[in-house]
Amino acid sequence: MTVYVFDGTMDGLLTAVFDAYALKEQPEELLKSGDALPLFCERTYQVATDEDKAQRVWAGLEKRLEREALKLISVSWLSELPELSTPLFHYIYKVFKQGDISRNFADPDVLSVTNIARRVLHEQLRMKQFIRFQKAKDGTYLAVVAPDHNVLPLITDHFSDRFNDQPWLIYDAKRHYGYYYDGGTKVQGCGGTKPIRITFEDEAAVPFSLENGKLNEDVLSSDDQLLQDLWRTYFKAICIKERMNPRKQLQDMPRRYWKYMTEKQ
Repeated sequence: MTVYVFDGTMDGLLTAVFDAYALKEQPEELLKSGDALPLFCERTYQVATDEDKAQRVWAGLEKRLEREALKLISVSWLSELPELSTPLFHYIYKVFKQGDISRNFADPDVLSVTNIARRVLHEQLRMKQFIRFQKAKDGTYLAVVAPDHNVLPLITDHFSDRFNDQPWLIYDAKRHYGYYYDGGTKVQGCGGTKPIRITFEDEAAVPFSLENGKLNEDVLSSDDQLLQDLWRTYFKAICIKERMNPRKQLQDMPRRYWKYMTEKQ
């Protein structure tokens, strides 16, 4: 058994495809550095990430796959699942050998990558539904999230379109980065505005809790505190005890989202 080892980046995975194709071999597995090797591993190959090689592989995919298939590949990568590396590697490798296989769901690698991408797309939809903003005294709206998958890049356009006249920050407490929109960040070559990716050097100093997403009282707008209280009251008032179905509620609103939702605090 031949195993390729890469650095865990998308460029590294694409470089692995380039090297395998050049060496005329298809390894059984692609593992990240530090992963345990299979019991019957006979040979390992350390992939040295090369941006030029990665770009050439991606350019090749653009020629061979439709836009929707390319999107699913990119979306699947946002899953951050360790079990994605090998099927995604095999999927891309096969594209260069067989052509567009994106609809061949009898292929286990195509099916695996597609199903993982669908899980990511499902969570980005839930993020749009369950994000709760709080208004700071300076007029900025804050939402803290911790999704299972790295879906922030997929939802920022939705919120910049929906709230295009007000500043907001959506912060991923699990991955320690967020997107900030102020309506005035110009993007070169683009006529509109776009959210910008931000990180904090010292998260301990941020004016909100990473545990529950709440803004500190000294920066929370007094109007927003009133709205939060009204929302909780409304949420309780519309609940009919005789019709409560906890199992259905958990299906529609998984518990992992509750700690950042106003009505559940």
